[in-house]
Formats: sequence, C-alpha cells, structure tokens
Amino acid sequence: MNPTRRRFIGIAAAASALALAPLSARRAAASIPPTVWQGVALGADAELRLYHPDPQAAQRLIAQSLQELRRLEAVFSLYRDDSALSRLNRDGRLDNPPSDLLQLLSVSLRYGRLTGGAFDPTVQPLWKLYAEHFAQPGASPEGPAALAVKQALARVSRDDVALQSDRIVLRRSGMGITLNGIAQGYITDRITELLKQGGLERALVDMGEIQGMDTRSAPGDWKVGLTDPQDPGRMLATASIRNHALATSGGYGTAIDGAGRFTHLFDPRTGLARPLYRSVSVMAPNATMADALSTAFSYMPLEAADAIIREHGLRVWFALRDGGLEVRGAAA
Repeated sequence: MNPTRRRFIGIAAAASALALAPLSARRAAASIPPTVWQGVALGADAELRLYHPDPQAAQRLIAQSLQELRRLEAVFSLYRDDSALSRLNRDGRLDNPPSDLLQLLSVSLRYGRLTGGAFDPTVQPLWKLYAEHFAQPGASPEGPAALAVKQALARVSRDDVALQSDRIVLRRSGMGITLNGIAQGYITDRITELLKQGGLERALVDMGEIQGMDTRSAPGDWKVGLTDPQDPGRMLATASIRNHALATSGGYGTAIDGAGRFTHLFDPRTGLARPLYRSVSVMAPNATMADALSTAFSYMPLEAADAIIREHGLRVWFALRDGGLEVRGAAA
C-alpha cells in the first residue's frame, strides 16, 4: 500500500506554508532562510524545513532526524520484511519488542477504546482481503464476497493483542497489524522532539503528517491549506498550526480498485471500505493524536465525533460527500 496521496493531497503545500503566513511572521523568518530536506517517510512524501542561524548545524539536525526516521521505519514499516512489525505479523508474536512498537501499540489500543472501535490497528486482514480480491483477473467490481469479509473480520480484534514488556502476542490465528493510521504522526512527533532537544526554535516537520513548531517568545503561525479532495487545485480552508499538528485522512488518494469505489481506509467494525466523508482533517496538540483520530473519524458520524473533539480541544474539518465542509471544534 502506498499512502502518499492519502496524506499529501489532503494537506496542501507544506513548502508554501511560509508564503501563507502573516506578514510579521514572514519578515521574522526572512532573516533566517530555511534549510530544507525532502524525501519519503513510510511511503509518504516528507519534508523538513529548519530555521537555524547556522546552516551546518541545521544540516546536522537533519542528519539526526533522518537517522531517527530510518530507525523507526525499521520498527513500523510493512514494506520491509525484516521490520519488527512485519516479523510480528509473520510469526504472531514478537519477543523483546522495541520500546517504540510497544508504546505505539499501547497508544493505538487506547484510541481504539476512545473511538468505540473506529480506530483499530488489527485491520490488516481486511487490507489483505481487498488487495488480493482486486488483484485477481476478472474480480467482481462489487468487492469481496460478504462471507470473505466476515471471515476477515473474525481476525480483526484489538482485544486480542497482548502487550507485555518482553513480548507481543496476537492471540488469534491470521491476525495482522498495520500502523499506517498512526505511525506517521508518531514519527512526526519524535522528530519534532529531537529538534527541540537540539536547540531549534522554529521548524515545519512533515513526515506524512505536519507539525508546526515555534518556541520563540514571539512566534509566528504556520498556515497550511486543506485541499478539496475532488479538486486538488482548490483549497477548502486554511489552518494555523503554531505548535499544533495537522493530519488528513481520505480514501480518495489510494483506491484499491480501478473504479475508485473502495479505499484503503477500513471500518474495523463492519469491514466496509467506503468512508463517510471525502476527507477528515484534524488539528491536535500532537501529530500522533491527529493521525489516529483523522483515521477514526472517517467512520464516525459527526455527533459521535463531537464528544471527542470537545474533550480534547480539537479542530476538525469534515469534507462531506455532497461537496460541503463541516468544521467542528474550537479554533486554535
């Protein structure tokens, strides 16, 4: 699965964030030109924009960030057969797991409880079912048979992920975990923290999800545009993410079938692959939360999401199927 367009279309132009910023912020940043890195993180377009008076120091921080990125990819990636997550899925258990895997799985299970099961890291059997179905010549355009979906759902169970400090066990045969709905946010947060510890005051971190960091006494806002899923050239709204994170989930970017009717976003409770919204963008205090909840809200009615939005002080943009935009939560 390639989540690049899922993430990148929904959040417009990290590279142009400074151009969208208020004049005062542009003037303040103009004296320190950014040191920029662009590449790929967990299959998604990624970028770092560091504002440091010493370009060599900025390059060292970028090198440290990339080292951390590669280390975490070796834990979370489903593209690498030797990653910790791939080994867990293959064997059904993992002894002496990396602390990051334990931590992120624990957080994932917590978001599963918070959202009533709308977020669930054990949906990998559903992805495998749909991908294999549409890879077959002459596959039914209606998707997998109802019985096959039911059988895959029997292997989706966050309650059967056993976490201990020295092992992770998947209790049901055929289970599999994907962290694609949260790992990019986690990596974004880890790299942001690394940059802060390195003494950096201002940066835009985009590891598939965006974090706008500015710890100066008179910080300037990062402005990020949210694009229309059906017209990427048109912005639905802009968001200010000063010391906040923004994540977008939408199935429009990586359809599983050629007709674009089925997406890579699954409802863990029903096995459906057709989200309620064209896209969901969540602004939150950290990228891990924004990533997980943008995924979960894709299958939650507005009324059900409202309680979580209020409790955590979120700002959420729901791109509705009728072309409208519903904005919920307090402005940051």
